[in-house]
Amino acid sequence: MSFRSSEGKEEILVTPYKIPSRGPFSSSLPRQNNIPFTPAQVEAIRSGLQPGLTLVVGPPGTGKTDVAVQIISCIYHNWPEQRTLIITHSNQALNQLFEKIMQLDVDERHLLRLGHGEESLETEKDFSRYGRINYVLSKRLELLQEVERLQSSFGVPGDVAYTCETAGHFFLYQVHVRWQEYLRKIAETRDVQNVSKLFPFTAFFADTAQPLFKGESYEADVETAQSCWRYICRLFQQLEEFRPFELLRSGRDRVEYLLVKEAKIIAMTCTHAALRRRELVQLGFHYDNVLMEEAAQILEIETFIPLLLQEPQDGRTRLKRWIMIGDHHQLPPVVKNLAFQKYSNMEQSLFTRLVLLGVPTVDLDMQGRSRPSLARLYSWRYKKLENLPHIAQLPAFANANAGFLYEYQLIDVGDFNGVGESSPSPHFYQNLAEAEYAVAIYTYMRLIGYPAEKISILTTYNGQKYLLRDIVRRRCSDNPIIGEPRKVTTVDKYQGQQNDYVILSLVRTATVGHLRDVRRLIVAMSRARLGLYVLARLSLFRNCFELTPTFNILCQRPQQLALIPDESWPSQRKLNEHPRTEPVIIEDVIHMSNFVYEFYRINFDTLKMNWLAKHQPLEQEITAMEESEYPEEVTEKAKQPEVETGEKNIDFEILEENALQK
Repeated sequence: MSFRSSEGKEEILVTPYKIPSRGPFSSSLPRQNNIPFTPAQVEAIRSGLQPGLTLVVGPPGTGKTDVAVQIISCIYHNWPEQRTLIITHSNQALNQLFEKIMQLDVDERHLLRLGHGEESLETEKDFSRYGRINYVLSKRLELLQEVERLQSSFGVPGDVAYTCETAGHFFLYQVHVRWQEYLRKIAETRDVQNVSKLFPFTAFFADTAQPLFKGESYEADVETAQSCWRYICRLFQQLEEFRPFELLRSGRDRVEYLLVKEAKIIAMTCTHAALRRRELVQLGFHYDNVLMEEAAQILEIETFIPLLLQEPQDGRTRLKRWIMIGDHHQLPPVVKNLAFQKYSNMEQSLFTRLVLLGVPTVDLDMQGRSRPSLARLYSWRYKKLENLPHIAQLPAFANANAGFLYEYQLIDVGDFNGVGESSPSPHFYQNLAEAEYAVAIYTYMRLIGYPAEKISILTTYNGQKYLLRDIVRRRCSDNPIIGEPRKVTTVDKYQGQQNDYVILSLVRTATVGHLRDVRRLIVAMSRARLGLYVLARLSLFRNCFELTPTFNILCQRPQQLALIPDESWPSQRKLNEHPRTEPVIIEDVIHMSNFVYEFYRINFDTLKMNWLAKHQPLEQEITAMEESEYPEEVTEKAKQPEVETGEKNIDFEILEENALQK
């Protein structure tokens, strides 16, 4: 940026920053971010780079993780000497964040993942403490081999690639001297031919995909030579950083050095920070920036502990930036003690407290997760939440859900054998009708081609979760045509995750229960990208004042499931286009189960042939396919499957129920 005046007017001239080339190899190219950010996201990133506190409020699907990753990347490149601590509430969120960091231009040797959740990382690389030590040692050997190759290109005798120390001497007395002499000679002549003719590393870079020097201009060829020199300097710089790992012989010493000195981006959960605080402080662990994801789910005390993992220096803390990213309209921290939760207001996170106190925030206002029609179910809760342009452009969002008349629908589920909700043990709620209905919908989706990994079944109670899993295990697991969905879990456990299609069971038929908390409703409605099918007792939830905005939208459509069984996934029918055939209207759970049974029986041969064409099954898999128990006809005498019950299944739902009843 420069300032200039012309004709009495001041002008600002801005030129883009050009990243210097790091070498002639394709592996030297920096990994760039391909995500175009919205103005609100740009403001959040800019604010996160400024010293002090930054609060970012992000509704579902607004790219909170992408903003966090870009802030980390910018700090890493602009202040390479600073260290950043990443804190999240759950291992799943930490792994998502870490996987996106690895896709950006961040050197692997500066990444460290603490805790026991790194096993879930969807990568073959090990980012735990000892995994990073193994990476450093193997990388050291690779770099020393490059040094040996460079030595051979010079024809210099000796074992210069024996250790990082000998490699450093080789760089100082052989490599650097040759480079300085080369610069002096080409500067004297400024001849484009001499740039390539006198280049001292021609033999070392002989295996590049194309000729190094094009010979078109002196400046361009000098820049090429400079990029090769940067590549060599980077090689020896890494060896210099790895040198302490040669001197430290024990694994424990190497781990401590990695944690305290080498790693620039350290990630852990707030639980791990609390458990290891004393150990980290004693080691002299220090950092300059703290970024907290899922900040609205972290207790106040859990928020403060990560800020106290280092001792002050000369009475002053090193901490320069504190970035908190979360959504106080979603579920709060879990506090099982009713007295602490209600009388001490302990379930309020520090993030929520600061927002309510009026601390300035950056609000993300464009969502790119759900169809616009699905986003209406929860967007009313936010000041401003619009849709990104790609939501209307991509075929997945423009086309209808195959086999369904609507992309979202509330299905009113009546009693089954005269029973609605049941409670095998106190506060352990189940609803057999909704469970059977949910599994039948899932089976129908699998039969018309939906991938199992794109479907999740959610519920609001642990008791229903165990019932659903039991039915899925009995009806679907052993049949390779159907299989299990990606997840069968509770809404609370699914916060922070998403899937294309979600089947949601609300369970309760007597009282609304803890869904009266609007934050839980927001989480439940915002997990689906393309399709959401809600199973509930309409007469109960429609009369709940807190849930009115969402259920008013849901009730605008018929409450009986409408199917288009002659379609297969993926559908070519547009979202608002009427199907070629009349839909099949499902009256109740018995009708749905019998319909799926007949659909399976009629199409079994075709389904079997399609499956065999894609797989090479074992004999027992074919037998399981032909003798599968599910789908079976459901009669009025159907019995409820046995599920695990006991104190271990009871959690904070009990406390919320008691509080709501009072």
